[in-house]
Amino acid sequence: MNDADIAMLLRDGMLVMLKLGGPPLLATLVVGLLVALIQAITQINEATLAFVPKVLALGATLALLGPFMVATLSSYTHVLLDRLVAVGGS
Repeated sequence: MNDADIAMLLRDGMLVMLKLGGPPLLATLVVGLLVALIQAITQINEATLAFVPKVLALGATLALLGPFMVATLSSYTHVLLDRLVAVGGS
């Protein structure tokens, strides 16, 4: 395995990390901004009002995108293990 192969695997690993972590973080960020805006407008500063919608948005995002996330991680794992077997066989 040369440096180009290692760089490709690292790049693919970073892309998988972005694919898996990006949507839940983005959904939580958007809901957090909306809740903060509502709290600023109404001047209600309740901690649970900020926490509960973010948890619900995170749960909904994971429920909706769970199959995509599992397929992405499984695909990357298969590629990684195939490359590992190829290196061990040579």
